[in-house]
Amino acid sequence: MKDRPNVLVILTDQQNAAMMSGAGNDYLRTPAMDSLAAGGVRFERAYCTNPLCVPSRFSLMTGRMPSEIGLRNNDDRTISSVPDGIKELGAGWLLREAGYDPVYGGKVHLPRLSANDLGFDVVETDQRNGLADTCAQWIRGPHQRPFFMVASFVNPHDICFMAIRDSQANERERRAIERRVTECQCLDLALERPPGVGEEAFYSKHCPPLPGNFEPQVDEPEAIHHILEQHPFRARARREWGERRWREHRWAYARLTEMVDANVKRVLDSLSSSGLEDSTVVIFTSDHGDMDGAHRMEHKVVLYEEACRVPLIIRQPGTASAGAVCTTEPVSNGLDLLPTLCDYAGVEAPSGILGRSLRPLVEDPIGARGHRCVPIEHECGSAVVSERFKYVLYDRGAHREQLYDLQADPGETRNAAGDPDNASVLVEMRELFEHRFCDERSVEEHA
Repeated sequence: MKDRPNVLVILTDQQNAAMMSGAGNDYLRTPAMDSLAAGGVRFERAYCTNPLCVPSRFSLMTGRMPSEIGLRNNDDRTISSVPDGIKELGAGWLLREAGYDPVYGGKVHLPRLSANDLGFDVVETDQRNGLADTCAQWIRGPHQRPFFMVASFVNPHDICFMAIRDSQANERERRAIERRVTECQCLDLALERPPGVGEEAFYSKHCPPLPGNFEPQVDEPEAIHHILEQHPFRARARREWGERRWREHRWAYARLTEMVDANVKRVLDSLSSSGLEDSTVVIFTSDHGDMDGAHRMEHKVVLYEEACRVPLIIRQPGTASAGAVCTTEPVSNGLDLLPTLCDYAGVEAPSGILGRSLRPLVEDPIGARGHRCVPIEHECGSAVVSERFKYVLYDRGAHREQLYDLQADPGETRNAAGDPDNASVLVEMRELFEHRFCDERSVEEHA
């Protein structure tokens, strides 16, 4: 790999970490994503900073926690603006100053920001097939300088409209469906059964089963009920959908993921056909996940694994670690992407950000050290995740404090905070939570 490689960042929307065949999911096929993992390092414990589009994407492009600008959800009316000091250190500007050509295509969805504001030249606004075609053509074109491309695809986000369309409980939901014609058409394609397969065969042989953690958590935080009731379609799906409708949701989610995988393949093929594969670092991730039926929920927002844990793959040409899976180190795609980009571009990461370059873990997945814990924010609470445990504190309601042992209970089916064996763990996780926005060196000194 040359000293300053090209960098290609591929983003999907609402894809949780389990939605890859290469991650062990037998109910979909993602050959393009799997090929990236086979040639790179897949981070099994990657988390977004906030399981919503706008705050998560803000972090991905700036390396900052959304709370730094007072942002907790998709409603950017809660903030007046993004400070110039953050915009001027956005990913595009940093790599442009390092001698790169930064280009952006597809979904943006940033708080009071455009891609141009963060230093990118926009090459495409379509978020689907048109994005794949434009990115492939641009990659094959002549290049005088190394490039930094972000290709931001919208799917499998179209799964959002299944519950909304089923519900249409109020004028807001009805208007959302009226405006989302393309999204609903794509969803209809994803809901189609295989040709020639009858109803019983579809459910017995093809449609994914319910997840093992389908039922709500035994001691579910009261805040979850508030979140569901704020969005009638979510509460209605939990209350009214039967087993088959939940399984159809899982089927459609898998098909939408396969659709975006086909677009990813077209972009990756252009690297190969243009002879740039060996000089380009490829980073693949998503802004957040989807509950996919876990705890009888769809959509995102909550602090469970399905909403917060995301795919993250880095393919660095010429490393001996191709095909490795980093299974223990928790990493933050929103905090760690920017310093990783800076590392590959040979430029200093901005001071004051919490993330670390993931390049050492790519080059040595076993010997290199990652984070002790990573933070996650939410409009109703916050969390920290360590190698084994997740600690969550909601802002209000019963069962505010939650501790999950992700090894013993990966489905987060019960609160382990009251277990006597976890008393010392609870103290440690509380301390990490208290200092979650401090520099990690301070956290480690404190703990």
